[in-house]
Amino acid sequence: MAYYYKLMTSPVGVLTLMASDNGLAAVLWQDDDPQRVRLGPAGEHNLHPLLLETERQLNEYFAGRRRNFELPLDFVGTEFQKKVWTALVAIPFGETRSYGDIARQIGHPKAVRAVGAANGKNPISIVAPCHRVIGANGKLTGFAGGLAIKAFLLDIETTRSTASE
Repeated sequence: MAYYYKLMTSPVGVLTLMASDNGLAAVLWQDDDPQRVRLGPAGEHNLHPLLLETERQLNEYFAGRRRNFELPLDFVGTEFQKKVWTALVAIPFGETRSYGDIARQIGHPKAVRAVGAANGKNPISIVAPCHRVIGANGKLTGFAGGLAIKAFLLDIETTRSTASE
């Protein structure tokens, strides 16, 4: 499978956007662990239509003009991981879920730790909003972009969600 990437400057640092011929495959953080998401070699392609569209939609999100992403996604992982990542996409803007909520939603109520592990491997950050998953006690837990960025993303969503009501 061929992958293409484009770098994007954002309010949360430089993001690496990656696409395959099937869809958006990754949104990686500036200081992302190279072992967290492994997709294979990628060639830079700053004019790739899907990468340009992803950048446009992310810029709209950061500017407060977008709540939902409309992009084809190409999740690469195990079937269990794909179930978790698909559940992430269903979390409404401005809301959060616990790892236990996600485990129950995908039909594996006892797999809370496995859900946490899958959440940590989510390759399509922000678009598949793993930042909306918090601990059962309501506290922020691990996040590949760092807890400060997780708090920032949740804050801008919560502020925009309540401001528009």
